[in-house]
Amino acid sequence: MNTIALTPTPKTTHRIASIDILRGIVMIIMALDHTREFFHHDALIGNDPLNFKTTSAFLFFTRWITHYCAPIFVFLSGTSVFLYAQRNKTKKQVAFFLFTRGIWLIIAEIIIVNGLWQFGYTRFLMLEVFWAIGMSMVCLSFLQFLPYRLLLGIGLLIVVGHNALDNIQVTQPVAASVAWSLVHAPNLYQPFPNYSILIAYPFLPWLGLMICGYCLGKLYAKNINPAYRKLFLLTTGIIIIALFIIIRLINVYGDRQHWSIQQTPLFTVLDFVNTTKYPPSLLYMLMTIGPALIVLAVTENIVNAFTRIVVVFGRVPFVYYMLHILVLHSLARIFMLISGRGSGEALLPGFQVHPNAGYPLWVVYVVWISAVVILYFPCKWYGNYRRNHPQYTWLTYL
Repeated sequence: MNTIALTPTPKTTHRIASIDILRGIVMIIMALDHTREFFHHDALIGNDPLNFKTTSAFLFFTRWITHYCAPIFVFLSGTSVFLYAQRNKTKKQVAFFLFTRGIWLIIAEIIIVNGLWQFGYTRFLMLEVFWAIGMSMVCLSFLQFLPYRLLLGIGLLIVVGHNALDNIQVTQPVAASVAWSLVHAPNLYQPFPNYSILIAYPFLPWLGLMICGYCLGKLYAKNINPAYRKLFLLTTGIIIIALFIIIRLINVYGDRQHWSIQQTPLFTVLDFVNTTKYPPSLLYMLMTIGPALIVLAVTENIVNAFTRIVVVFGRVPFVYYMLHILVLHSLARIFMLISGRGSGEALLPGFQVHPNAGYPLWVVYVVWISAVVILYFPCKWYGNYRRNHPQYTWLTYL
């Protein structure tokens, strides 16, 4: 007797494992920086981990390694958009998805992300990575209609040339200042008494990076030889790293923060790689994307226990981000109640810093690893749920 399936067979989707692996790695590393912000003593009293007068090499590295997260995530977001378009989507369908998802991410930044970071604190709005990704997607929804080579040229022009805008300052009128800040120059505004808006991620350089990631997606077309793709990624990654070293050595263009000789040779090396994130400079993007391309090349055919774990996070980045802030902020509150010390709220305007706020760096690492372990299980469940329910198209927005 033939049996009739009462539930639909899950629809399989073609995913590039190396992209999920790399994205998963940077998502895990990202949680380290946010754990530091909620728990480390120096973070809560306002010490910059990249300030050579107050930092240590280990603390510097703890912050610096997380520089790789945002640019790689934005870059791979562009690649994922290209791959989405290859699923028999028309340009108009891609444009609709990009525009609506971009608007959704901007709304999520304002309401959900700020709510999770602040737990109801309503006098401080931060526009950070989800705002930048969302606005870049809105722009890309129109730009993707352009010919491929022209689009690639625009992306490269923004990445290479946007530092030429560094010295432009717009202060009046206020509307023009805000507009310029949204595009290129980070700034803090106080439109009302006791209410502040921090524009930390101007979207223009991130748009250029997303466009370049989108154009890289062509390497993953079905007609591309995997051996050619691997060679191209390796070669391009090495060239980008070499360009970073050469341009950084010249010390004239590509970053508003020039390097200099420090009190020790180690700190001089650290200053050499201490590039500007707000907004991301050309050298910042070269420093991070070059190694990323190499990782994409070497992980394409690797399947082991480590990759099986990290892809769980790489496949659900939106949900992972929201959950990791919720978990870390909740743990910070619990630690504060148990110990009587201050928590991450000390970073926000209007909060007084407890004299014993925060913990040593080793505690940060223990909490970070514990949080990642906790997050593995809901992320795995959600990834399986989304894969097994392709009929719920709204899940593509999460």
